[in-house]
Amino acid sequence: MKKFTLLFVGLLTLTLNSFSFTPPDEGMWLPMFVDRLNYEDMQEMGLRLTAEEIYSINNSSLKDAIVGLSGSGTPSGYFCTGEIVSDQGLMFTNHHCGFGIIQEHSSLEHDYLKDGFWAKNFSEELPNEELSASFLIRMDNVTDSIIPLLSDTMTEGDRRGKIGEIRDQLEEDASEDGKYHVKVRSFYGGNEYYLFVYEVYQDVRLVGAPPSAIGKYGGDTDNWMWPRHTGDFSIFRVYSAPDGSPAEYSEDNVPLKPKHHIPISLKGVEKDDFTMIWGYPGGTDRYMTSYGVEYNNNDFGPVLVDLLGKQLEIMKEDMDADKEVKIKYASTYASYANGWKYYIGQIRGVKKLKVADKKRDIEEQFAGWINEDESRKEKYGEVLTDIEDGYKEMAKYVEPLMYINLGLMSPGIVGYGRDFGQFEQQLLDAKENPEAPKETAKSLKESAKEHFKDYNASTDQKILAGLYKLYADNIPAENQPEFFKEITKKYKGDYDVFAADVFGKSILTSEDKVNAFLDKPNAKKLAKDPGYILSNQVMEALMGSMGAYKGAQSNVNRGNRLFIAGLREMNSELVRYPDANSTLRLSYGSIQDYYPADAIHYDFVTHLSGVMDKEDPNNDEFIVPEKLKELFKSKDYGRYGTDGKLIVGFLTTNDITGGNSGSPVLNGNGELIGLAFDGNWEAMSGDIAFEPELQRTICVDSRYVLFIIDKFAGATNLIEELTIIQ
Repeated sequence: MKKFTLLFVGLLTLTLNSFSFTPPDEGMWLPMFVDRLNYEDMQEMGLRLTAEEIYSINNSSLKDAIVGLSGSGTPSGYFCTGEIVSDQGLMFTNHHCGFGIIQEHSSLEHDYLKDGFWAKNFSEELPNEELSASFLIRMDNVTDSIIPLLSDTMTEGDRRGKIGEIRDQLEEDASEDGKYHVKVRSFYGGNEYYLFVYEVYQDVRLVGAPPSAIGKYGGDTDNWMWPRHTGDFSIFRVYSAPDGSPAEYSEDNVPLKPKHHIPISLKGVEKDDFTMIWGYPGGTDRYMTSYGVEYNNNDFGPVLVDLLGKQLEIMKEDMDADKEVKIKYASTYASYANGWKYYIGQIRGVKKLKVADKKRDIEEQFAGWINEDESRKEKYGEVLTDIEDGYKEMAKYVEPLMYINLGLMSPGIVGYGRDFGQFEQQLLDAKENPEAPKETAKSLKESAKEHFKDYNASTDQKILAGLYKLYADNIPAENQPEFFKEITKKYKGDYDVFAADVFGKSILTSEDKVNAFLDKPNAKKLAKDPGYILSNQVMEALMGSMGAYKGAQSNVNRGNRLFIAGLREMNSELVRYPDANSTLRLSYGSIQDYYPADAIHYDFVTHLSGVMDKEDPNNDEFIVPEKLKELFKSKDYGRYGTDGKLIVGFLTTNDITGGNSGSPVLNGNGELIGLAFDGNWEAMSGDIAFEPELQRTICVDSRYVLFIIDKFAGATNLIEELTIIQ
């Protein structure tokens, strides 16, 4: 599923980390429990590996080939998944996972988004400062080190503080003086805790990527849709220090010698075949209450759709008009478009599938169970009421808060202004500490290169004008902060004029202006800069708006924790899995078709012929490269096709979510048959309620991946490196 990284989405989305009942193929399972919980079921479905070959902390196993991808050397979560496919650290993931990296390396002279990129040898591989690859070493249950030190009489703030204190100590003790990166994560709504130990490699280089006409074929139109014909893959390589240990980028580094790499199967897929997916799913809310569902659908989701939609509209206009702007904003646009369509689909799916009604049925059962026992009434009697009241309070504050965060804060100039907050104070204190502003000025010059590489001032000016008008149109004047009322009054409601004034006078609109200021910095000049002033005003408004909201959210979190604890107690005999929280999971299922609506049937595979059927040379989303058309016409598929056909994608019943993008899809022998990259439109409510009859995972077939590498790109050096099972 797609990478969607918005600060506010992370802030507002309440991950309940709950249990769920397990109809066929539902569940994102912790691999440390596979032997005890899942192994026999998986064997019956077609697994031919031992439990030790799946997960082991003492010997090489599948877990050692699974990679969590992050932009940090100390990640708290993972935006995508990758898998090691050679004994030289070669890694596959999705094209949309590598899209931002490909975009960063692209320019008018070398447009790798349009033309693709293929390194013919190690020396041509491109380093990436902001990409890391994490490998799980082990996971441990540390619940008994945390829960006994908490009490029901603690406030939520005190509870968080105590948990944080214990967590920090556990992580430090397990890190072995910084050798490992360690995270303690909450499960089951804060009722259990597990510790995860990782090795993090920070030298990850771009090796190959098809042109977007293959890797992003179908664009936003086909996003979340089946039938799908997208070659959604890109290739990286993980490097280590010469001794095999993690290291930051260095010319002395060598390709990683992994503990395990995944062979690639050419045997193909058939209906009912066993499938297993490994990865780092980001978050599900399978036991969200009906109150949470209604809040998401009525209060949170629609505002998010409006705000993202406005930004997309403005960006697209400039991207269509200017190729350079298109390259600069390609990654941001793709991320926003993915989230925008996701929430449209989720709102639609939740309503159509009557998810709130299903949640209410569970809540009625829960209430009945409580009323059977006085001790239950004392412990859980007010839980549902507290959750309901909490969501009502959140609903009061969420719209103005979102409009500040995703509206007033979104223009690049506003966010960039925050980088100068510390600098102003350092300039004022320069007599006491003259070196501090010098060091910060140097750092700001370096960061300016990165910021302005993918920035277009005229586009940002339009975004500021458009979003500030949207804010004025949707937030009543009495709820607006004073600074915004003053802007409206001064410019008589003309936000185009306001934006032009800010951009005309601010130093924060170009690298040259920023560098000129940093050469001769002045605190008074910075304090009077309209872009900097606006940034501070918006941040102050955001902090003020957030307080009441977070208080209500804290009450909901407490109610959810007790609700989930009660559900576990009510159905203690059921085998359940924890909600996704960006920790390593596996899911298992099978190759299946589905019926999305009355009289409509979708097959479980798509073919290259479907790519040609969709071709539209006048639509960027459906342009087919000439080389691909030639290969199709001649049926030059090599060993990757069967009976004159080439499969592009297939469907499975595996349970995945965002973060699973790039996850390996494995057959019963543990061989790669594809890469997971999307879910289907009819089951967009899947993060909240699994729909076994409708929910499908969309995968790119490994044979299509190899065909593009080999026949289309001619990158035989990569083919020769792989372990291919005929």
